[in-house]
This record gives sequence, structure tokens and C-alpha cells, in this order.
Amino acid sequence: MNVSYHGHSVVKIETNEKTILIDPFITGNGNCDLDASTVKADVILLTHGHNDHVGDTVDIAKRNDSFVVAPFELATYLGFKGLNTHPMHIGGAHEFDFGKVKLTQAFHGSAYTEDENQQIVYTGMPTGILFTYEGKTLFHAGDTGLFSDMKLIGERNDIDLAFLPIGDNFTMGPEDASVAAEWLQAKQVVPIHYNTFPLIEQDGQAFANSLSNGMGKVMEVGESIEL
Repeated sequence: MNVSYHGHSVVKIETNEKTILIDPFITGNGNCDLDASTVKADVILLTHGHNDHVGDTVDIAKRNDSFVVAPFELATYLGFKGLNTHPMHIGGAHEFDFGKVKLTQAFHGSAYTEDENQQIVYTGMPTGILFTYEGKTLFHAGDTGLFSDMKLIGERNDIDLAFLPIGDNFTMGPEDASVAAEWLQAKQVVPIHYNTFPLIEQDGQAFANSLSNGMGKVMEVGESIEL
């Protein structure tokens, strides 16, 4: 599979059969190179309900008839908006025709803010995503602080590529993310969720350089990795 990074926490996975988007926050994301009005997606995977992760999901999914996989409450909320959703929850896994998805815990919040009526809609527990396709495993941590069960995730999964937030303030900062990287034992670790807004400005290259065994890799916007 081909995996590309598109700013903030946006990741695109292209397999032989499907195009999959994770957390497609495009509109309002000054670091994103995708166009929400033209981007293709057969599948959308969501880690949690914050606006900077749900992003353009509704518009993209309606235009592409995308299949949306999300934590239960978020999937239900998006189903009310007419999307084709599959609900999951922490610890659960499912074999889809496009690959295996398993949700892990994440320590964060999860609610969607409806600006038009200033309502905050609870969207369940935040999660990370383990995605496996043809023997290769990608881990997208979503938004999270450091937690010790990352050791267990690393021990029980052979992770080829991990995306970890380093922005601090709302998620792990670089120091905690470095610990998470060591615990996860991924072959490559890419920093995400930084430099989108002034409050989460970080030096991604310094983070990558801090990791042992050359596992750290900064992906420029639009850059891809073949797994």
C-alpha cells in the first residue's frame, strides 16, 4: 500500500483496490495540499469527533458514496446525516474487504462543535487506529497523551509505520511522543498534529532526530511511503 501525509493528521492510504482517508481535515487546514471538492475516497476512517479530524467527512462521503468507519457514537451521528457508516469501539477489530481495522484507546476528548447553533455534540470515546493490509500494519494514534498501554500495543502488533501527534497542549508533546515511539517499536515513526496552528508549533525534524535506530521520519505534505 502507498501511504501519504497531507498536513495536521490527514493520512491517505492507497491499496490496489481502494483509496482510504484518515481524519480528512482539509478545509481550514492551511498545511493540506488536498482539495475537499475533488479528493477521492472509497473509505474514510475517523479517530474521534473533533472538528479538526472529522473535517470534510460529510461532503467527501456524500460526493464519493464513501464508507465511513468511526467510533460508535460518531458513526451514529454521521449516520443521522445520511452517511454509510460502520460503528466500532475500543478493542474491537473487523476484517473489511479493504483491510483490517482495530481501534485502540486514546486519551483525549471527542465532541463535534456545530457552529451554526453553537452546540457541542458528544461523539464517544477517542481512539487510535491499527490498519492492516496484506501483512503490513499502520498505526494512527489520533489525538492522545502518553499512556503505558502503548507498550502493549507495540508488543502485540508488528507496526511498520506509526503516526504520532507531537503538537503538545492538546496532545503529547515531542518528549512524550518520543517515549511512545520507543514503546510502540514501529519501524518508522512520523510526527503529525503540529504546526497547523501557532499553539501547536513544533520542530518535527528535531523530534525525528531524537528517536533511536533511525526510526524517525518527517513526511512533507504530499510525500508518500510504500509499505
